[in-house]
Amino acid sequence: MSILVTPRATEKAYGLSGQNVYVFNVPLAANKQQIAKAVTEQFDVAVKNVTVAVQSGKAVRFSRGKNRYPGSTTRKDTKKAYVTLAEGSSIQMFEQPEAAKEEKK
Repeated sequence: MSILVTPRATEKAYGLSGQNVYVFNVPLAANKQQIAKAVTEQFDVAVKNVTVAVQSGKAVRFSRGKNRYPGSTTRKDTKKAYVTLAEGSSIQMFEQPEAAKEEKK
């Protein structure tokens, strides 16, 4: 079973990439071994450590009609994986190409 991991483009994820830690959105049913295998296959890197965090969905109020039928529900839960790569491995997620860096100067 192969799972799809997608990188998270947030400020926190950008800051962690300097420490060789990358953040991915993963399916709720995926475990650490499956996540490590998927990152290795998709990005061709060596994985050192995987830490996961399940974020509970927020409670949301809604109304079907003006004031008649108020209710509440929750958004979907999400799972994030913090993947630490081995020394010498990196993912070109946030780095800009060298040509673009020279043009900005």
